[in-house]
This record gives sequence, C-alpha cells and structure tokens, in this order.
Amino acid sequence: MDFKLTEEQELIRKNVREFCEKYVEPIAAEIDENSRHPAELFHKLSEGGWMGIPIPTEYGGAGADYLTHIIVVEELSRSCSSTGFTVSIHVGIGCTLILLFGTEEQKRKYLTPMAEGKHLGAFVLTEPGAGTDVLAATTTAVLDGNDYVINGTKVFTSNGPIGDTYLVFAWTDKTAGRKGMSAFIVPKGTPGMKAGEHLRKMGLRSSQTSEMIFKDCRVPKENLLGKEGMGLQMAMSGFDSGRIGIAAQCVGIMQAALDESIRYSKERVQFGTPISRHQAIAWMIADMATDLSAARFLTYYAAWLKDQDQSFRKEAAIAKLFASEAVMKHTTKAVQIYGGYGYCKGAKVERLFRDAKFTEIGEGTSEAQRMVISANVLR
Repeated sequence: MDFKLTEEQELIRKNVREFCEKYVEPIAAEIDENSRHPAELFHKLSEGGWMGIPIPTEYGGAGADYLTHIIVVEELSRSCSSTGFTVSIHVGIGCTLILLFGTEEQKRKYLTPMAEGKHLGAFVLTEPGAGTDVLAATTTAVLDGNDYVINGTKVFTSNGPIGDTYLVFAWTDKTAGRKGMSAFIVPKGTPGMKAGEHLRKMGLRSSQTSEMIFKDCRVPKENLLGKEGMGLQMAMSGFDSGRIGIAAQCVGIMQAALDESIRYSKERVQFGTPISRHQAIAWMIADMATDLSAARFLTYYAAWLKDQDQSFRKEAAIAKLFASEAVMKHTTKAVQIYGGYGYCKGAKVERLFRDAKFTEIGEGTSEAQRMVISANVLR
C-alpha cells in the first residue's frame, strides 16, 4: 500500500497553502464577524482553477481526482472553514451530481461555468419538516405542458443567497414513495424562485445559508436532472461525496487547532515555564495530533475509494463521523489551552470551535452517520 501523495498533489497543497496565507487568513476573522461572502476571494479561487478540481477538462474543470479536491478543501478550511465549505458544496454535490446524472447539453450549459468558477452551485433539499427524514419533504413539481411547476419552501440551503445554479428536489409522484422524488436544475433569476435572508449562524458565518421559496416556479422539462423518480438516489449520492468534503473540512479545522495550540502553549508561561511543558497540556496536544492523523487517513481513504470507482458510502460516513466528533473534542481542548483568552472574540480558536460544531450536523448528523454505518455493517 502506498500512503504517499503524488508530487502533483503535494504541489497543489503547497500552492493552496500559500494562497490561503496571502488571501484567506488576512480576511477570515472579518468575514466571519460580518457574515460576509467574500466575492473577491472566490474570483481568485476561480482564477486558480480550484472551483472544479475533479471535473474533466472538457467541462471546464482541472481533470484531477477527488482526493486532490479534498486536499484543497482541507487547506482552505484550515484558514477559513466557511470558504472550504462553500467550495465543498459547490464541487462535491453541485458539480458532481450534474457530472454523474446530467445530459450532455446540461453539462455544457450548467456544469462548465460551474467548474470554471463563473457560477456557484447550491443544493436545495432540506425543508422545515424534513431534515434527516428526506421523505417527509412536501415540495412538489407538477408537469404542466413543457414545464414543471415547483411549489414549496426549503431551508438551510447552503449558497442559497449567492447561488447561480440550484439543484432542487421535489416530489413528482408522492404516491411512488422512494421513487417519487425528482431533481431539477434551476438557474438564478427563474421567476417564482426566491432566496430568503442569510441565516446568522453560530459558526460558518461567512458561508451563506437561507430559505429558498418556490411559488409557481416554472422549469422547462429539459432541466429535469436524470429521470423522474431518481431524486432520492441522487440526493444520497450527493451526500456520500459531500460527507468526504465535510470530513476534509474537519481535518483542516483540526490542523489549525493543533497549530494554534502548539504555538500558544510554547509562548504562554505559567509557574515559570511554558505551559507546553506541563503534562496536562502536552497530553492534550498529543491526543489532538493522534486523532488528526486518524481523521486525515480515514478521509483520504474514502476519497481514494471514490476515485477507484469503488463503493465508499460506509467509508464516507465513517470518515465524517469520526472527524466531526474529533474536531469538536479538540477545538474544545484548544479553547481550554488558551484559557480565558480562548473564550474571547478575536482568538482564532474561538472561531474554530464555533465552526467545528456544524460538522456534527451538516450533510447528516452524527446519528445519521451511525444509521448509514450500521445499515452497511449489519446487512
């Protein structure tokens, strides 16, 4: 088994790290404080070709593998988790689903500008009464002539207020159960579709999240993604890929927490010696480094399986579950190492702590991951 990254992957990691140090780190605290989407930063990310890493070059992407994309998400999240998450949703679910299920025309029309970074993708599934229980959704899409008419309200839509290309899930035949949901590509500006205000969240504050409201929203038949009744299958496929992205986000946050903890513990002197020399602190950092290594390998393995066209649903859930619970544990420890200063606004570990909590909820809660894992282990 070869655990080494390729020279190209290492070079991309180096380039993304340099990019983050120059452009992301300086604004990370400000965009978090003001819940601001940094359009100027995403313009630079597009110029770097990092908004479509695993998408074939014929559709505007870089033609690299999914693991390379995961490395990009990890490094972005190390500096700003909101930025890493926005890219992860855009590529891991938005671009990926159109690549897997779209027609050639849909790929040319919608995927290409997304992979080039000209358009931002959004995933529109969750509803006020339908989170983990996707089948409890009520949004409908009724065929009327050459259009589907969509009605309903979605919530917690990542990239909702700033998206250009929305993947919307709605019932085309409620009586068909799991085979009655379908997916649609809905471009920005389509009459009858409206984004609500950006929700002010505890963490990931510069990642834009909102309601999406559909009232007699007419979408041409050619914007049906895949076939009628494939919506749930697509959503689950999107979650599988997206969960690897969340795991990578966790790895990036945890790396930043470790970096900050090491730096501060060497600088902070108590009882005449740096606190890093006190066993209580040293062992916190040792545990942090151990779980970080485990989370990184689990995440990379799930991405590798995807690149090999092997089944990775269980492994993606395992990586996401372990990494999310580990990052919550260790950002808490990072705040503890900082003491009172870690509890104050302005400390990076305080922002890392708030961002970490989302990872136990987004793309399926920890409880949902255990459902996926046990279903695969016990079958």
